[in-house]
Amino acid sequence: MSAISWTEADQSRTAAWHSENATPAPSAVVIADDRTKADAAYRLAVKGTALLWRGDFHNARQLLSAMDRRIREPRGPQRDAAETFHRHRQYRGHRARVLGRLIVLLGDDYELDLRRAPDVRQACIEAYGPPSGPMAVAFTELQGVLSAHQWREKGVDIPALGGRVFPHYGVFSPIRGEYIDLVAKAPLPELPAPSTAFDLGTGTGVLAAVLARRGIDRVVATDNNPRAVACARDNAERLGLADRIEAIGPALFPDGRADLVVCNPPWLPGRPVSAVEGGVYDPDGSMLNGFLTGLADHLRPGGEGWLVISDLAEHLGLRSRDDLLKAIADAGLHVVDRIETRPTHPGTERNPDLLADVRRKEVTSLWRLRPETV
Repeated sequence: MSAISWTEADQSRTAAWHSENATPAPSAVVIADDRTKADAAYRLAVKGTALLWRGDFHNARQLLSAMDRRIREPRGPQRDAAETFHRHRQYRGHRARVLGRLIVLLGDDYELDLRRAPDVRQACIEAYGPPSGPMAVAFTELQGVLSAHQWREKGVDIPALGGRVFPHYGVFSPIRGEYIDLVAKAPLPELPAPSTAFDLGTGTGVLAAVLARRGIDRVVATDNNPRAVACARDNAERLGLADRIEAIGPALFPDGRADLVVCNPPWLPGRPVSAVEGGVYDPDGSMLNGFLTGLADHLRPGGEGWLVISDLAEHLGLRSRDDLLKAIADAGLHVVDRIETRPTHPGTERNPDLLADVRRKEVTSLWRLRPETV
């Protein structure tokens, strides 16, 4: 584990550095407190200097907001949607780097020794595991840890389940329900008894639970993220479905064949910059392509694959519809049907950004796929 060094009260100090995004430890660290002005903090952060916060917890949140207001998203004409997306990602990356330079120190048991600070210990245990000594983290990361803890406590209501799922830290939260409704309502293929389904990239396990509630006798849920596997197991237990859902990983396809294989891959080709973004960005489309090329070999006779995916990448010029259709055909598959729905983005009107117009055009589809017969 890397470390940071700084001088405080005329003494040289060090602490372990932790970043879930693998952000390198800052090489320059200064002390910041309630007297630190936002302009000064912003200038230091832009130059790469980290500010170790020693003031009031809520004042740190206010300073972070003030720094954020000084980061301007680039405006002006762009050639096309792809350039708009590229500039938006650049802005998001720059913003994350600058705001991530306000840092805090967690103690031996993850205690946060700041005035008016909440008790963060349980949230940190859920995110990081058992404590192993003091460590410094970005204040933005700690906010994410606390937010994930709240999601884990209150859960997300899933009308299609008549219940709630409880996301863990680092696991994509199913707050957009349209793809869940597609899986809940799409016509099932003719199923034998007993029936088996695979849910690839299960995340919280929400789609595995929907399939089990629809009458699938056995659902094998896979994920490459160990946190997601643990989360899916936890939710299956909470929903009373642990006897019908098996969560395993790291894997894309499990061994054997199924009557139904469902995959909701990350919708955008690109490199994620955080664990949660792994639910949105699929480097080189590897999961999408892995699902398509492996589907025929993992289906029982008469079986069906469901690809649940948004066309946002098409609107952004990152992947064309022809690219998707060619990948389907090259995998020896044909399209039985496509069921579409339009997602809602309530934040688009309240907080418009460079991609707001693109999001208004988005359609989410469930593609029913079967192997070509010889």
